[in-house]
Amino acid sequence: MAELTEIDIEKVLQQKAPRLLHLRPLVSYLKKIIHQDEMNSFLREHVGETDYVFLEHVVHDLLRCDYEVIGAEHIPVTDEPLLFVSTHPLGGLDGMINALLLHGIRQRELKVIVNELLMYVRPLENLFVPVTIGGRQAREQVLCQQKMWESTADVLSFPAGKCARRQDGVITEQPWQKNFVQKAINYQRDVIPIRFEGTNSPFFYNLAIWRTRLGIKTNIEQLYLVDEMFGAKGKKFKIYIGERIPWQTYLDKSRTAQQWADQTRLKTISII
Repeated sequence: MAELTEIDIEKVLQQKAPRLLHLRPLVSYLKKIIHQDEMNSFLREHVGETDYVFLEHVVHDLLRCDYEVIGAEHIPVTDEPLLFVSTHPLGGLDGMINALLLHGIRQRELKVIVNELLMYVRPLENLFVPVTIGGRQAREQVLCQQKMWESTADVLSFPAGKCARRQDGVITEQPWQKNFVQKAINYQRDVIPIRFEGTNSPFFYNLAIWRTRLGIKTNIEQLYLVDEMFGAKGKKFKIYIGERIPWQTYLDKSRTAQQWADQTRLKTISII
């Protein structure tokens, strides 16, 4: 039998914030909102499964989610490596469903750029490439990302870096970072935009608003993304695929890299 690696919030805290281990009620609460017992029970049932087999069971069995794809004809079935850029409304589940969709159509290797915390989901560690959000990149992360870009694998990126927030009463995709534009040029990867339609709970958005109003810089609402994922049980999502953007488009110096990122974001959120 394959080795079982369970989720252990205490081990994560020991590595990331050891001082919090002394706050036992907080540790218990964190175990609850990340559904540690439920996740570990699922891991025991599916021990040895990895990548897309594991993803299938998470999306369809654990969460009982479904999705409809509009514009699938814009995803070419070719051997050339592509860069997929997606809106990020949910903060986790959208990445897993997008990965299933792209693998099902492309039938080739895919790497998904994710928050480093998702690397604790060991069955998916070969599919994910970590990035530290809002902090310095570890040398190992930088090397891992470079290897990914130099490979023939497709890449799925969420240029916003964090999931959508409510602004002026409207759920809004966050500004996109320009890094994907530079990577598309450097590695000559055509870009295919994806608009994933979905929302988190009012609690999630309200927490983000109050955290900002109180001047708290730490993205504490991120702790609730697993709980949001479980809250999406039984939902059906729509995924809109836009037209392919040749990488040479971004060579046009009439716009800066950031302006091209902004323009691509606007184009993506407008896909119907």
